[in-house]
Amino acid sequence: MTDSQRDPIEDERDIEVAEMIAAAELRTALRRFMRVSEDISRRAGLTPQRYLLLLLIGGAADGSGRATVTELMAGMQLAQSTVTELVQRAEDIGLVEREPMNPKTRSVDLRLTAEGRRRLRQAFGELAAERRRLSETVRSLGL
Repeated sequence: MTDSQRDPIEDERDIEVAEMIAAAELRTALRRFMRVSEDISRRAGLTPQRYLLLLLIGGAADGSGRATVTELMAGMQLAQSTVTELVQRAEDIGLVEREPMNPKTRSVDLRLTAEGRRRLRQAFGELAAERRRLSETVRSLGL
């Protein structure tokens, strides 16, 4: 059958199936990455959410190693009350500390303590191969 004789509906279906296959491969790769991240985080003495919290502070987009609760809310996609509670718990166990920015607005920057940096480095280092694997999967899917 030549291309001109192909059924257009069948062509649409082929594209849809190919996109679904790529989406399934991506979701599988993401889930694997998350599962491995969870295991490695726990070995470093961190919950998966706490690892993400430390990663977002230590890996702040501006390179400062500091973040606000508002920035963490955006990165974690969580409500302010949830992020505030996570920050408080991380502060209570000595992983983060608050640094006042502007006393008039009561805003604070959060930064990692030495222990927070140690645990983040441990988990982040162990995840290097998994990050590469996920990156290769995304590239191979053309995404």
